[in-house]
Amino acid sequence: MRILLIEDSERLRSALDLGLRKEGFGVDLAADGPSGLSYARNNPYDVIVLDLMLPGIDGLTILETLRKEGVDTHVLILTARDTVDDRVRGLSLGADDYLVKPFAFDELVARIRALVRRKYGKKDPKLRIGSLVVDTDAKRALLDDEPLDLTPREYALLEFLATRSGQVVSRIEIEDAIYDERTLPSSNAVDSAICRLRAKIDVKHGAPVIATRRGRGYILEEADA
Repeated sequence: MRILLIEDSERLRSALDLGLRKEGFGVDLAADGPSGLSYARNNPYDVIVLDLMLPGIDGLTILETLRKEGVDTHVLILTARDTVDDRVRGLSLGADDYLVKPFAFDELVARIRALVRRKYGKKDPKLRIGSLVVDTDAKRALLDDEPLDLTPREYALLEFLATRSGQVVSRIEIEDAIYDERTLPSSNAVDSAICRLRAKIDVKHGAPVIATRRGRGYILEEADA
């Protein structure tokens, strides 16, 4: 899942970048308001983590601008402003969540994951497709109660397909979801990743399958669907 982090503190930005990547997120970074607004306008994200005190354009102006332009990406405000008026204003302008500094990193990750689930209409952190269970909190997948040995990139791909189970997703959508500007894929990276993932989950009768829809993309569905 792809995150945009707009934060002017270099120390905090670097720490969150490292931590979120370890959690399996693709992360784009912006250190000021204008670059953050440009990223948010021109790229698809699952969640935007937005500081309020930013050089150039403040966070609330970014939020208000995005909502007026129809950008509906979930936004989590991350700020030292902790008055009720600040929270009410942020939420009224279209923020989806609000976390006050200082904060626990684990809580930030939990809130991001909850917003990702909300985006795809999922409430249970365990996504179930037939005999496959993708645990988005534990970042692991099980097939017939047996853990699958997946690389971080394979897990990210499987989680994205699972959140959209029963729907066809294009190669471009997959690239946007599991890669960021620092890990741009090669021309056949998605196809290769799909092949490796298929080899690991399409090994048992009745297991979910990743089907190809020629000219459209891929779909994760139950074997008898």
